[in-house]
Amino acid sequence: MALTDNRRKITVGIFIAIGLLIFILGIFTLGSQKKTFVKSFTLNVIFNDIQGLKKGNNVWFSGVKIGTIKKIEFFGTSQVKIYLSIEEDAHQYIHKDAGASISADGLIGNKIVVITGGNPKLPTVEDGDRLKVDATTTTDDMMKTLQINNKNLLEITTDFKVLAKNLVNGKGAAGALLSDQQIATDFKAMVSNLNKTALATNRTALDLSRFAGTLNIKNGLVDKLLTDTAVFAKFQQSASSLQQSAKSAEELAANLNSASAKLKSTDNAAGLLLNDPKTALQIKAIMTNLEAGSKKLDEDLEALQSNFLFRGFFKKRAKEQAKEKEQQ
Repeated sequence: MALTDNRRKITVGIFIAIGLLIFILGIFTLGSQKKTFVKSFTLNVIFNDIQGLKKGNNVWFSGVKIGTIKKIEFFGTSQVKIYLSIEEDAHQYIHKDAGASISADGLIGNKIVVITGGNPKLPTVEDGDRLKVDATTTTDDMMKTLQINNKNLLEITTDFKVLAKNLVNGKGAAGALLSDQQIATDFKAMVSNLNKTALATNRTALDLSRFAGTLNIKNGLVDKLLTDTAVFAKFQQSASSLQQSAKSAEELAANLNSASAKLKSTDNAAGLLLNDPKTALQIKAIMTNLEAGSKKLDEDLEALQSNFLFRGFFKKRAKEQAKEKEQQ
């Protein structure tokens, strides 16, 4: 009987020992998953909206879990302060200007805090430091943007529906183009004319290309102008002669302008004759007197020929002139 009781006690002791061992292993296993026995330090960050973060949610750095949310409390009037428990192994990668943002573990997973490392040239953070908040687009912001886009898309589809209806009914220029046969025919003709114009332009471009090719022919005019110094010198002489001719023409035009200006003034004989009415009347009177004097002189000569003293002289002269004509 005593032996049976001892065996029973031994068996119970073994089961209790096995249970304690399993319990201890479970504690260490859960502790290793929760990083309970890992050395850590604390950082904090203040958000305006934590978007459903909870105590115990993970903290990520470069896609690696480096800690958990240790504590959540209100801060100020409407902000929330988050305490982060970070593994000491990640301490060397987090610098003073590091930032934190709220993200999601997958598309619809739990909320997490994501830390950016900052500038490596700056010193690393210390226990109790506060991280800056990185501005990110939250799920709510995306939903609001999506709602706005849906509203804009609805307006666009509505406008397109109205536009399509007007096109079917033949309203507007596009509708008339689709429904009016005459307009469609005119449009085809216009396109055909544009094609002809494009072909003509292409031919013109080819002709210009050929002409440009002829300019580069050896011993041609352009080639001689560019390569033959004698031809170029003659061309320069011709240009110089043209310049001199132009200068002479310019001087002649200036002299003509000067003479014309003098003809318009009364300080010279020609200008006085052309512009002074009094002088013109005097010249007219002189011409009249000369005409009258000439007429009177003719009459006097006729009278002189009739005079018996000079009649023989004039008859003799007339005979000599007639004789000269016969000899000729």
